[in-house]
Amino acid sequence: MTFVLVHSPSVGPSTWAPVAQALERRGHQAVVPDLTGVTGGGPPHWPRIVEAVRAATPAGGPIVLAAHSNAGLFVPVIKEGLGDRVVACVFADAHLPPERGLVRPGQDDFLPFLRELAGDDGVLPRWTDWWSEEDVAPMFPADPAVRDRVVAEQPRLPLGFYTDPVPVPAGWDAVRCSFLWFGPPYDTVAEQARRRGWPVLRVPGHHLHPVVDPEAVTGALLKLSRRS
Repeated sequence: MTFVLVHSPSVGPSTWAPVAQALERRGHQAVVPDLTGVTGGGPPHWPRIVEAVRAATPAGGPIVLAAHSNAGLFVPVIKEGLGDRVVACVFADAHLPPERGLVRPGQDDFLPFLRELAGDDGVLPRWTDWWSEEDVAPMFPADPAVRDRVVAEQPRLPLGFYTDPVPVPAGWDAVRCSFLWFGPPYDTVAEQARRRGWPVLRVPGHHLHPVVDPEAVTGALLKLSRRS
C-alpha cells in the first residue's frame, strides 16, 4: 500500500515530509507530490495538480490518499486521476468537497480577505505572511530549521487559484473516507464529516501538526486508513 500525502498548494511538501519518513520507518511506502509549481501555466490549475500527483505516485498496488488543508478540495479529481487504486481518503485538517458539482478553493466569506491581500498584480503573499507572528509561531516546532524550510518553499499563488472552480465527480466518496483534525477552526469541519458518517479522530495540535508531531499523525493516518 502506498500513502500519497497531498500538501496544500498554499504551502509545500515539507509540511508532509516528516510523516512520509515516519510511514517509511514503519514499513509503508509514502510519497509527497510537489505542487508548488502548479499555478505556473495559468488557469485551470486543477489538471496540473492531478498530473503532479499521478507523476509522483509509483505504479501498482492500493493507495491511501491523504490531503491536508486546502488540498482536501482536490481529492475528488485526484482520486479520479489515480483510478480504482485509491482505497481510502483521509482528510487531515482539510476542507471537505461536496458530493458532486463544482467547488472553489476560496470560500465566499474568505475571498474579501484574499482580495485585500493580493497585490496590484493579483498575486498573494506567501501563506505564512497572511497571519500575525502570534498566529504563525505556535504552528511550528522549536527547531527554527523546520520553519525556515516550510516558509522558503511556499509559492505565491495568484488570487485566481482561489476563485477558479474545481469539478467534483459524483461517486468520489464511495471509498472509505475519514477525517483527522488537530484543532480549531477545523472542529466545525470535523462535525461535517461526522454527519456524513465518516470516522473522525483528533490528534490535538495546530494546523501544521504534521511537522510538530509526525509520529502521532502517522499513527492516526494508519488507524483511519484501515479497511474495517
